Amino acid sequence: MVFDTRQDAGRQLGHRLQALGVGVDLVAGLPRGGVVVAAEVADVLQRPLEALVVRKIGHPWQREFAVGALAEGNVLMLDRAAMAAAPLARAELEMIIREEKERLRQYCLKFHRERRTGFAGNRVLLVDDGLATGATAEAAVCSARNQQARQIILAVPVASDSAFNRLARMADQVIALVTDRNFQAVGQYYKHFLPTGDAEVLALLHQQHADYRPA
Repeated sequence: MVFDTRQDAGRQLGHRLQALGVGVDLVAGLPRGGVVVAAEVADVLQRPLEALVVRKIGHPWQREFAVGALAEGNVLMLDRAAMAAAPLARAELEMIIREEKERLRQYCLKFHRERRTGFAGNRVLLVDDGLATGATAEAAVCSARNQQARQIILAVPVASDSAFNRLARMADQVIALVTDRNFQAVGQYYKHFLPTGDAEVLALLHQQHADYRPA
C-alpha cells in the first residue's frame, strides 16, 4: 500500500480506527509530520488534537542514526548497546543531548500555546506518519504514561515489523495500516512526502482547536 500524502494516510487511518470502534478522548500527533496525519484522524474521530513533542538523538558521528530519543516530561531514552560500541563518542553525545533538550523546550513552548486537553485520566491516541526504529514513538508512549494517561493507543499508517513489535510491548495497543518486514524508510510508502514546517503544524493545531466542539 502506498499513500498519496500524509493527509490521505491520516484519513485512511482515521476510518480504520472508526471501523474498529477505537474509543479515545484525544489525539496527539508527534511533530512534525505526525501532526499532519493526526489532524485528519482527529477530524474523522471528532476528537481534540494536541501535539506531543519528541526529538531524536542522533549518533555523534552519524546524526541520522538514532541512538535514543527525548520527549516532553523529562523522558530520555538511550540505546546503551549502540553507544557501547563507540565509547569515545560519549562526551559528544552529552553535547547533542543538551542541544536536543533545548530544541525540545522551544518546541513545547511553541506547540503548546493553546493546549486545552491534558493527558491525565484520558484515553490518548498517539499518531505518527510511520515507525522506522520506533525510538521516538517509544519516548512518546513513556511521556504519555508520565502524564498519567489512562490508556495509550499508538496508530500509524506504516511500520516496520521490528518497530511494531517493540511498541506493542510499550503501548496498550498498536494499530498500523501496513507492517513490512522489508521496511527501509517511511517515505517509501508515500507518493508525496515533503518536509512539514512549524507553521503548518501550528496552523493545524490552531484550526482544529477552533473547529472542535465537544459533544
